[in-house]
Amino acid sequence: MMLSRRTKLFKHYIMKRQKTFTCSQFVSQRTPQKLQKPTMPTLRVLSALDAARIQWYHFKAIIIAGMGLFTDAYDLFCIAPVLKMISKIYYNNQPVGTAVLSTSYAIALLGTALGQLIFGYLGDRVGRTRVYGLCLLIMVLSSFGCGFSVCTTRRSCVIASLGFFRFVLGLGIGGDYPLSATIMSEFANKRTRGAFIAAVFSMQGLGILMSSAVTMAVCEAFKNAGEGSLERMRAAGMETLAPAEADIAWRLILMIGALPAALTFYWRMLMPETARYTALVENNAVQATKDMQRVMSVTMMSPQPEDTSSPTQQQPPPSSSSSYKLFSRRFLSLHGRDLFAASANWFLVDVVFYTSNLFLSQIFNFSNKHHNPTNVYDSAFEVAKVAAIVAACSTIPGYWFTVYFIDRVGRVKIQIMGFFVMALVYLAAGIPYSWYRSKHEKSHDKGFMALYGLIFFFSNFGPNTTTFIIPAELFPTRFRSTCHGISGAAGKLGAIVGTVGFLWATKHKHGEVDVFPDLKRVRIAFLILGGVCIAGVLVTYFFTRETMGRSLEENEEEEIGGTMSGQGSLSDNELRSRQ
Repeated sequence: MMLSRRTKLFKHYIMKRQKTFTCSQFVSQRTPQKLQKPTMPTLRVLSALDAARIQWYHFKAIIIAGMGLFTDAYDLFCIAPVLKMISKIYYNNQPVGTAVLSTSYAIALLGTALGQLIFGYLGDRVGRTRVYGLCLLIMVLSSFGCGFSVCTTRRSCVIASLGFFRFVLGLGIGGDYPLSATIMSEFANKRTRGAFIAAVFSMQGLGILMSSAVTMAVCEAFKNAGEGSLERMRAAGMETLAPAEADIAWRLILMIGALPAALTFYWRMLMPETARYTALVENNAVQATKDMQRVMSVTMMSPQPEDTSSPTQQQPPPSSSSSYKLFSRRFLSLHGRDLFAASANWFLVDVVFYTSNLFLSQIFNFSNKHHNPTNVYDSAFEVAKVAAIVAACSTIPGYWFTVYFIDRVGRVKIQIMGFFVMALVYLAAGIPYSWYRSKHEKSHDKGFMALYGLIFFFSNFGPNTTTFIIPAELFPTRFRSTCHGISGAAGKLGAIVGTVGFLWATKHKHGEVDVFPDLKRVRIAFLILGGVCIAGVLVTYFFTRETMGRSLEENEEEEIGGTMSGQGSLSDNELRSRQ
């Protein structure tokens, strides 16, 4: 009896202790300001990532992630010469209408914006690498689909099917933006993270150059192969019409862009989930360590003894996703300003960047050659040649200047400098634009081209690259991909505003057809774009936070009240104030 009574008392005591512990744990979990700090294994993983030396896998990740950006740029910017060819083939050498032209440009950008929102959200919900391969697969299949657009005689059918496949292509392109930036930022170390993300984004410049090179090569090859048919058409007085094989040429140009991305699909599928996502979102530090050590050579800190006397330290930490939700009041108080700055800056720079790139040939309008009858291949060749010159001399050098200086000068300073110089160039090019384009002074072309090339250089050695980098560094791990997608979607809406607005604002009627561009209206458009760049300077200066040298985990630190500091992974002097 005595033993039975003692057993009952002991059980009652244990149940009372468990009840007390459960209540205290519940209170701690319900209070966002007192989230439990990450466990020591998690801190060791994060510290090892921040301190990891540069190694082969970093460069492998740059190539794998960069091929997606390469394909993005190829597919988005090859459409300008392709539309030149389509106007010759299906519109009897007449300009494509403004409505059709603006829709053709906007449809892929709209799909890109939607893809950034959808796949950015999925990247945070189910994991970065789980949807990474899907984006690439969509891009590859839709690129081939563009080439197989149905119909070869009815232009409305061709334009509609091409628009559908380019919208689907945009979905894949959009998903690649937040996932590539987030994956690279989470694999990189703290010291060279900016350079690695910039190197991924620099593949966009190679994609622009490759799209121009492929267009010129295909046009030249088809022109030489069909020289006999072109001679017969000239003899018949139909030299401005397109031969039948030209309908294959533009389709081939669109499909070739899928090949580099398709070649990296296998390696993209083998990429492990990022250690930061596994450790901080899935709360699995053991698996994060295994994934990291499988692809990288890292030195883990020796484990330190933990106090196991307290019951609370024997339990796993609660998931950080339970503290607050996206767009909650707490999220907006902590990250609302950063999200506004990232979205606004990306919107402003894409208004400028896409307008300048897609309408490059119309803006230059070399020697008024559009008044001279040319065949379908020559017209596309000229558009691609101008884009290739600018890409090789201005665009690509701008990207690699950013790679070199981004972790030395800082993101904010480079972004302000880029916006400011672009504003000066637009004003310098816009005010005397009529003089540059004077019919009696063709020598002005080279001077104007050199001046205008500065826009592309300082766009990429400036806000076009930094707006891709900053959202991948500012936000907590569980929101990083989503917020990058929101910022990028705002940018693509800016691209739509810029391209469609420029088309409708600079056209003028010549008989019954639309002619581009009207010199006086281009001048006004340049001044407006200069004003957009000035707005970018102001938004960057007052709202954008510097992230150079800042550990990604400092975003988590802000949420849990600094409990991670003092554990060996972060230091107080790494915090950067808004500049």
